Amino acid sequence: MVRLALYMQDKHPIKDEIEYSKYAEQNGFEAVWFAESRLARDAIVPMAAVASNTSKITVASGVVNNWTRNVGLMAATFGTLYELAPDRVILGVGAWWEPLASKVGVKREKPLLAMKEYVTVLKRLFNLESVTFHGKFVNVTDIQIDVVYGEKKPRKVPVYIGATGFEMLELAGEIADGVVLNYLVSPEYNKKALEMIKKGAAKTNRRLEEIDRPQLVVVSMDYDEDKAIDRAKTLVSMYLGQQPHIMKASGVSESLISEVNEALGGWPAKPGGLERAKKLVPDEVVKMLTVTGTPDQCRKKVKEYIDSGATSPIMYPLGDDVKMMIREMAKGY
Repeated sequence: MVRLALYMQDKHPIKDEIEYSKYAEQNGFEAVWFAESRLARDAIVPMAAVASNTSKITVASGVVNNWTRNVGLMAATFGTLYELAPDRVILGVGAWWEPLASKVGVKREKPLLAMKEYVTVLKRLFNLESVTFHGKFVNVTDIQIDVVYGEKKPRKVPVYIGATGFEMLELAGEIADGVVLNYLVSPEYNKKALEMIKKGAAKTNRRLEEIDRPQLVVVSMDYDEDKAIDRAKTLVSMYLGQQPHIMKASGVSESLISEVNEALGGWPAKPGGLERAKKLVPDEVVKMLTVTGTPDQCRKKVKEYIDSGATSPIMYPLGDDVKMMIREMAKGY
């Protein structure tokens, strides 16, 4: 069975995201995931908007962070989304990134421990337990989700961890219902990632197959391959300079990462920095890290990610014709 998902960031107005999500539902997509990375748009509002305008498609956060919403508020928020769309809500949570976290006063110390405490308490709250937990990062005393409407039964909200680093992947395999594999990584990276997820799963007597592994993939689809490559190169250049941990995980050389970062001039990029950085990025790197090219080329590359361990592509459309990408990918891979 072909599993397909759509990824929405902040490129489109929310009203358009609603229409794209409805179109994806009509074309057999199983889920639509919403980003919350830069200080551009939160994930919760568009999730609610799409849930209210669809009937089958799952709405998911890909991902919200575990630092800025306390665990009780996060549980209540996703419990509310569950009330709106029962059995079609997924909570994807990640450890955020620098330099954004520190710029808003968040100290991302011991991210593995912080995530473990957060997810542990979240799952107990979704089970409608009364929770007391005193850890280093999560401290709650006798709290629970107060179900006012409907049956007082557990909120079936699967918790997925968005992970790039191998230790976080191992933790996700140990405690989460699923792992959101990152984008701008190569299929080769997935092989090591699966090893770590499997290692974590074994700690709780689970098999790798029990851990869902959807993967974010950047899709720059165009009938003109050169246009598709140029469009994707802009995004790749930004990430090479601004999120080097992702690039290193994929095997991009540190010298290229350093050169691109210098050309960008920091985050946000200095005037003219992105244009300078793009000139440094080879087409081969773009093709390694993204799904780029004609529809047939894109379907072939998505299959590489599936063959290397992803269970479903979460496709982030870079092109302006989002419906074309949805139609073409609905043909299968």
